[in-house]
Amino acid sequence: MGFSYDFHYYRFPFLVLAFLLLAIQLLLFKVYVDNKLVYQTKSMKANFSNNDKQKFNQALKKQFTFFPSHKATNLSIKPDNFDQDSFNIAKNKLTNKVYQFNTSRKAPVDAYAVYQNEKVSVVPAVKGNKYDLQNAINQLNNQAGSTKINITLHKEQPIAANSKTVKNEEKQLNKLKGKKVTYLVQNEKYSFTTNQIITRATYQNGKYHFDTTALNKQVKKINEKHATLDKPFKFKTHSGAEITTTANGSYGWKISEKKAGNSLTKAIIDGRQEVDGEHDIEGKGYNTAGLGYNVTSNNGIGDTYAEVSLADQRAYFYKDGKCVLETDIVSGTNNEGNKTPKGVWYIMYQQSPSVLRGQNDDGSSYASKVNYWSPFTLTGCGFHDASWRHNWSKTAYLSDGSHGCINMQPSVAGQAFHDLKQNEPVIIY
Repeated sequence: MGFSYDFHYYRFPFLVLAFLLLAIQLLLFKVYVDNKLVYQTKSMKANFSNNDKQKFNQALKKQFTFFPSHKATNLSIKPDNFDQDSFNIAKNKLTNKVYQFNTSRKAPVDAYAVYQNEKVSVVPAVKGNKYDLQNAINQLNNQAGSTKINITLHKEQPIAANSKTVKNEEKQLNKLKGKKVTYLVQNEKYSFTTNQIITRATYQNGKYHFDTTALNKQVKKINEKHATLDKPFKFKTHSGAEITTTANGSYGWKISEKKAGNSLTKAIIDGRQEVDGEHDIEGKGYNTAGLGYNVTSNNGIGDTYAEVSLADQRAYFYKDGKCVLETDIVSGTNNEGNKTPKGVWYIMYQQSPSVLRGQNDDGSSYASKVNYWSPFTLTGCGFHDASWRHNWSKTAYLSDGSHGCINMQPSVAGQAFHDLKQNEPVIIY
């Protein structure tokens, strides 16, 4: 291991003899923490190089004065071949020691500014007794190369209430006060103040942190009026009957409380006065972005959709308000495990050809090849051709139906596939 040496001497011409110190061959490297030895190496050579001799000569020139002086001077020289590995071991020993000391000690809590109820206040700091590891490591680094290192432990100090950091936090939080933002949802405007949006806010490390719980009640009211997700739809069937669907299904949208909080607080920060709620909607199922926000016709379903009557075992495919295909189908067997689920769903994706995999009622597995596949539930229900089926009667579904899918005859399945499109509503009643 190589060492730097702290030479303490007086300024006389014969100081060049100090280089004889480089001849020292055996030394001990020791590290003390609060005067207690925590690490030392075995005796080893200093190993100074010719380059180190040049460093020494340069150091001597720096201390040169024209007149003799009795003033003591300290010079530190770090060898080129400094043993970093041994020094790293010492650093690890120091780190572990400080961790050990801190096991039962409490860290300090910084003072910070907080916004609440249109006011900005400062929460005072709380002192602790935890030792400052970084300060100890800095002391070690500053003495790198010395044969004897002394570390004095200091307690971590919290950021004070009157610090520049906290003053800046107050300044940034005061910018939030007294703002108003208009929230646009399907052409209807809602006006919110800062206090209606932000329950609590802090500003730390250059970023705002918000609690927007206050906004949730407002978002809930908006969703009650506008949203379609998890709600029943009023629907006029192919036969002309007016029905209300079940609230089951995946089709629809609602305003996300989290997204609304993010967009409205960002508007306050940026100084914008209006936010479009369309960017804050969410859905469920395969497409979690939400569907039908801009659809107002047909009670939010629109004029392009697929309709399935389980009682009639009949499917209807509409485009722009016109029925382009109607066909017989066989739905899921009429039992708890295989019933085709009622509600308003949507086409998740389309695949041609495809292999449908699952389990039969007896637990055995199946893998059925189909030419056309348009699923509408995450549980595996969808439209597909069923070339293996022979029973296409109106009552087949009662005891000989599918596992939940809408079976179609191969002769019409292709047309139905092309009449459908991704994200299109599927009404099953």
